[in-house]
Amino acid sequence: MAKKRRRKKRQNTRLLSVLIAAAAIIWGVYTKGGQENLTSSNSSTSSSAVSSAQTAKTVYGGLAKSDYQKLANETFKSGGKGWRYVNNNHSTLVKSAWKVNRVIYSNLDSQNRTSSSNTAFLEKRNVANDSLRVRQYVQPTGWHSNRQNGTQIYNRGHLIAYSVSAGIDQDGNYNPKNQSGDQNNPKNLFTQSAFSNQKIQTIFESKVRSALRSGKKVIYQATPIFKGKELMARGINLQAVSTDGTLDFNVYIYNVQPGYQFDYQTGRAKIDRSMQVSE
Repeated sequence: MAKKRRRKKRQNTRLLSVLIAAAAIIWGVYTKGGQENLTSSNSSTSSSAVSSAQTAKTVYGGLAKSDYQKLANETFKSGGKGWRYVNNNHSTLVKSAWKVNRVIYSNLDSQNRTSSSNTAFLEKRNVANDSLRVRQYVQPTGWHSNRQNGTQIYNRGHLIAYSVSAGIDQDGNYNPKNQSGDQNNPKNLFTQSAFSNQKIQTIFESKVRSALRSGKKVIYQATPIFKGKELMARGINLQAVSTDGTLDFNVYIYNVQPGYQFDYQTGRAKIDRSMQVSE
């Protein structure tokens, strides 16, 4: 009887060992599959969230998506400067990326907004003749009546300025037959306050023009910053670098107007005499 009990005990022990091993194998397959599914899910989510700006970052530079989101979440306070430096005023663009004279225009998003970066690879021949300008007719998202009580409130703001886009067609390629600059390209316009465009953005566009006129090659990038699904941008990030490094800036310009408050969801403006903006 004792021998039978010992034999049965050994059989039970072996059976238990087999069951434990089988359970371990099954658990390993399950957890491995779960990890693979989790990784795959995260990868898919991450991939779908990558903006054109992030993609550009690996090729010719630009801010990360998280940086654009931080800018979108900033709230302008009345009395403050209408712009500020980004990255200590140093461009994140890659100087060696300048290969061909062209502009990379990003497609409009699902709401027809210019919510991604336009990047220009410019040279002296791109400085435009201002006398060749024509009337603008494109109405970007958030656009409304241009004047209130005789005051100009809105501009059709160019991402890549007319003044530095001579010869560039709407596909972004240089064509010597195009003597004028970019004017009515929906991919290059957003609703911008007159103050932001005429008082501040022009300062940095003039820096680019000066560099081009002196024979430098410049990479210039402009990115309107939208918050959520709002139709009017909260501001615009401008950065530029020349291939010799003598031109280098990176700024954020708030899309604000003295004496007015914007509803960025719709772009509509209302009078607010307490709203002050300094240059």
